Amino acid sequence: MFVAWRDLRHARGRFLLIGAVVALITLLVGFLAGLAGGLASQNVSAVLDLPGERLVLQTSAGARPSFSESTLSPETVSAWRDADGVRDATAVGIVQGRASDAAAGGASSVGVALFGVPDDAPASAVTDLAPHRDDQVGLSAGAAKDLGVGVGGRVSIAGATYRVSAVGGDLWFSHTPVVTLTPEAWADADRRFGGTGEPTVLAVSGSPDWDAVAADTGTVANPPLLSLTALETFTSEIGSLGLMIALLFGVSALVVGAFFTVWTMQRSADVAVLKALGASTAALVRDALGQALVVLVAGIGVGMALVVGLGLLAGGALPFLLSPLTTVVPAAAMALLGLAGAAVALRTVTSADPLTALGSNR
Repeated sequence: MFVAWRDLRHARGRFLLIGAVVALITLLVGFLAGLAGGLASQNVSAVLDLPGERLVLQTSAGARPSFSESTLSPETVSAWRDADGVRDATAVGIVQGRASDAAAGGASSVGVALFGVPDDAPASAVTDLAPHRDDQVGLSAGAAKDLGVGVGGRVSIAGATYRVSAVGGDLWFSHTPVVTLTPEAWADADRRFGGTGEPTVLAVSGSPDWDAVAADTGTVANPPLLSLTALETFTSEIGSLGLMIALLFGVSALVVGAFFTVWTMQRSADVAVLKALGASTAALVRDALGQALVVLVAGIGVGMALVVGLGLLAGGALPFLLSPLTTVVPAAAMALLGLAGAAVALRTVTSADPLTALGSNR
């Protein structure tokens, strides 16, 4: 990498410029990835923490399953529980409503997702919050913070007052914090909201004939990850942010590729001399890609440091997720796409005849 290191030392301004551009694009990609992850978590974390290998939702022929429209009759629940191979089937009711601090007289209320969960269900982040009595509720960390109450406090939901029995993890459903009730208390609250009181989803574990039982009961049974499409806002929200991230990846490849195309054309005489002296094409490619990799690593490193710093600062005000999926993966993708763009830029020069590149035809 003799020529590459020489260029980096003697043309620092140009490389600092492209490094700054790479850092800014990395900042945009990383921040959008963290925001997308945070929004997704506030949309689906409670669904992913339900205690089942598959989630069963009611659906009509040709219709798309939906958490907001699914209601499971007692016959449907019994059919799944009695099916061969079913080890456990936990019926969970889900409805969105409002709750308030009873001690404050209900002066201000917040939106919450009410989950009706039996206290004998298999252990999970959701079922660990299940209260034991009908006059009790369990609050997720977000609900406790928004309501300003803790264990022993009282909250009002749909005209009824409940005592807080537990405060648990950071669980969200459709961007509202989770509040758990017993199945009976949830059914009463659901009827007060205008519902039927029937559970919304069945969390099933075991090894039944999933397709056969689903066809017999008019339901769909999908793994929790695939069931996320039954949340109306999930697909559009993540799809929009994902499209922006993909476009930024494309922009990064084009920017890096365009920079190294111009740069490679400017150093064509050096490349021609090296080829005339016997340098192999592979060696020239390693030299140029090594140079690109140095610039990319420096720019991506700075960009990711800014992402982590801003993410820590924004975590209290925005739904921002810092994880390998939102930092390491975008950084690796940026590096690969940048190298791909730089590799495309090398094709014309490395395949040129040395005498032609040196201008012997003039």
